[in-house]
Amino acid sequence: MASETTSLVGKSENEHLKRLKAYQWWAFFVTFGGYFMAHFSRKCYSTVKQQLQNEAGYSSLILSAMDTTFMATYAVGNIVSGKLGDTLNPTTVLAIGLFGSGACLFLINVSLWFDFVGFSEQLGNFFILAVYFMFGFFQSTGGPVGTAVMGNWYCDKDSVKNRGLIFGLWTCHQYCGDITAALCTAWVLGMGLTYWWALLIPSLTNLGWGFLTMRLIADPADVGIITDEVRIRMAKLEAARANLKDGETIEDEGPKPISYSAAIRIPMVAQYAVAFGFFKLTNYVLFFWLPYFLGKNFDPVTANLIAACYSVGMMPGGIIVGFASDLFGGRRASVIGVFMVCLIIFLSIFAVCSETLHPVPLLVMLCIMGILVGGPNNIITSAVAADLASHPSVRGSNKSLGTVTGLINGTGSITASIGLLAVGPLQDSFGWGSVWVFLIGCTACGTLLMAPKIYEELFPKAEDDGTEMESTNV
Repeated sequence: MASETTSLVGKSENEHLKRLKAYQWWAFFVTFGGYFMAHFSRKCYSTVKQQLQNEAGYSSLILSAMDTTFMATYAVGNIVSGKLGDTLNPTTVLAIGLFGSGACLFLINVSLWFDFVGFSEQLGNFFILAVYFMFGFFQSTGGPVGTAVMGNWYCDKDSVKNRGLIFGLWTCHQYCGDITAALCTAWVLGMGLTYWWALLIPSLTNLGWGFLTMRLIADPADVGIITDEVRIRMAKLEAARANLKDGETIEDEGPKPISYSAAIRIPMVAQYAVAFGFFKLTNYVLFFWLPYFLGKNFDPVTANLIAACYSVGMMPGGIIVGFASDLFGGRRASVIGVFMVCLIIFLSIFAVCSETLHPVPLLVMLCIMGILVGGPNNIITSAVAADLASHPSVRGSNKSLGTVTGLINGTGSITASIGLLAVGPLQDSFGWGSVWVFLIGCTACGTLLMAPKIYEELFPKAEDDGTEMESTNV
């Protein structure tokens, strides 16, 4: 393995850039596939819930407990996994997540094959929840660690300039995985196969992708590619050596992983983490409750079809926000703010007219709302996190992208999970109108938390030039 301090003699900057560019597509493909597999294996369980209840004897309580257990460990796991990705070899962490996810799904299949619940409901339920407890942790590796690997490779000037579009395309992995899970289950049931094949197939594909991921190179420096990040760190090291007294030395031990406290102190990380929680809560409510809400006025098939348009809209959302923020010089907070203001308007219209609108306008409206919600959610945990981790205070000194992404995603998941508890009581006590007002308030709070950054982007200081904003964007 080459050192980051590999001599630049004999190799021009263009040669390093050429090697960097040549590997980028492979890093994109492997990390995209890894997160795709995570959502494929995560979603497949929800597609066979009815079979688990009717054929395997799972109670509605245990199905609900599986969701709760998964969300809790997934939220905490994001924070832990991000730090592990910055501390250990990211490739190893990603591979462990894939192997672990595949193993957990396989164990669920074992419990179905040998009818653990039928043998002893108490022990069977304990086994299932224990497996899902670990499943949440394994699933949490793909987001923060995959983002860190992407940030390592897409670090040249052209990639930074187009970071929003690159990460917008990359974040389509989750929707591709969800759609594939639904298609896989439909194929399994349509072919007359036993429903547990819908769990076994993603289990095996996760294990297979884990072996592929083990061959991934996580950092260009590991193969002697000198990037701008390394040059900045080496310049800081030389500056520190120039101030040493006689006899003192500083050894180059490479960039150290950032601490949680230091990551929180990076400007705007804490605000983005909480803001993302509010935005993610809005997404969760729309994603989980729309079919139920629409079912009051439409038959179940129509209600689910209309609700699906929201998910369809989320896929291009990240691409649109990413491209637009690149177009405006990396001013991602401003673009996100515009999207959130538009979402507040649509939520207000939805609150007033949703129960009387014809299905066609509802389809269009929910598709647009999917874009408005999905775009900011996808970009905050990818391109924005990469921007924050490039702050001058840590760039070239610390490995921080995995930790920053994990903090934002984990904090957001915890905030959203807590907020979901309010939906049921609100609609029972005050009707659905109060739920939409609640979502409008959440969206407004998240946007207000970003107000300082939006102001900074719109009214930069006189001494700041546009190039600096484009390169750091923090």
